[in-house]
Amino acid sequence: MIIILILSLHAMTSTEIAPTPQAATETAASNLPAMPCRPRRLRRTEGLRRMVREHHLTTNDLIYPVFVMAGTGQKEAIPSMPGCYRYTLDLLLDEVAAAYELGIPGIALFPLIAPDLKDNAGTESYNPAGLVPQAVRAIKQAIPNLLVFTDVALDPYSSAGHDGIVENGEILNDETVAVLVQQALCHAEAGADFVSPSDMMDGRVGAIRRALDAEGWINVGILAYSAKYASAYYGPFRDALDSAPQFGDKKTYQMDAANAQEALKEVALDIEEGADIVMVKPALAYMDIIQRLKQHTTLPVAAYNVSGEYAMVKAAAQQGWIDEQAVVMETLTGLKRAGADVILTYFAKDVATWLRR
Repeated sequence: MIIILILSLHAMTSTEIAPTPQAATETAASNLPAMPCRPRRLRRTEGLRRMVREHHLTTNDLIYPVFVMAGTGQKEAIPSMPGCYRYTLDLLLDEVAAAYELGIPGIALFPLIAPDLKDNAGTESYNPAGLVPQAVRAIKQAIPNLLVFTDVALDPYSSAGHDGIVENGEILNDETVAVLVQQALCHAEAGADFVSPSDMMDGRVGAIRRALDAEGWINVGILAYSAKYASAYYGPFRDALDSAPQFGDKKTYQMDAANAQEALKEVALDIEEGADIVMVKPALAYMDIIQRLKQHTTLPVAAYNVSGEYAMVKAAAQQGWIDEQAVVMETLTGLKRAGADVILTYFAKDVATWLRR
C-alpha cells in the first residue's frame, strides 16, 4: 500500500513539472545571448520596409523598346515574345502615346525592314525617307517631349544579317563605321534625341560624335551599347526583326560572355570618344558587369532587359509556375541595385501600370 502511494505521488510530481512547449520556448529564448541589434525590427511592417528601402524602381528609369514596320492599320504579334507586337506607324503612335501617358520618358525604336530593301552595305539605313526617319518625325510631331532613341546598326538592313559590311566572310570594321555615321546623321536630322550604336565596331562612337558635332547636332546624345555580349538571349528579338545572321555568329565583334575586364576597356573607350550613356546588354546574366561599370564611371549606366529574358518570364508565367508581376519587379529592382540608372525593358508599360496601383 505504501509503495503504491509513493509511486502515485511520483507520477503526479512528474506530470506537474513536465515543461510545456511554451515553457520550453521561453527557456530556450532566455538562453540566447543579448542582442541589441535585431535587423528584423526594420522589417516588421510594410511602412517600415518602405521607409528603409535602399533602391527604388520608378517609371523614370524606363525606356520602352518598340517595333515598327511598313504599311498601315496592322499589328502583328511576335510569337516568341508574347504581348509584344510589330506596329505600322499609325498604330505605333497610339502605342507610344499610351506609354507616355503612363509616365515612361522614352522609347527605343527598332525597324522591320522589307527583304527587298536589304543589301550588304545597309544602304537603306541612311535613307532619309526610310522607315525609321519617318517614324521619328511622326513621333516627335505627335509627342514632342517623348525621348526617342534610335538603333544605329546594320543588321536590320543587312542581307547577311550582320552588324557590318561583309567581305569574304569577314565583318569589315572601318567601312561599316562610315555607314553608321551616315545612319546616325539621318536619324539626328529626323529628330532623334539619342542615337544608339549597338554594332560593337571599334571607333564608331567617336566617329559618330565628331560627325554630329560637325553638322551642328551637338545636343543629340549617344547611348552606346558599350558592353554588348555575344549572347544566346537575343533569339526572340531577331525573330521580331528577321535579322538573324545568315552565316556564322557575331563573336568576332560582340564580347565574349566570359569577360569582365574587357567591358571596362570598352566603356572607357566609349566615354573617351563621347558617349553620354553607356549600356550593358544583356542584363540579367551580367549584373556583375553593371556593378563594375557603375563603380568605374560617373556616366549613367543603362541595362537592356533583353528579349530572351522577357520570353523566359512570360513562358513560365503562362504555365502558372511563377508570379509574373512579382518576378518582373524583383528582376528590375535587382538591376537598379546592381547600379543601372536606366533600364530598357519590354515590360515597361506593365511596370508603369503596376507602379500606379
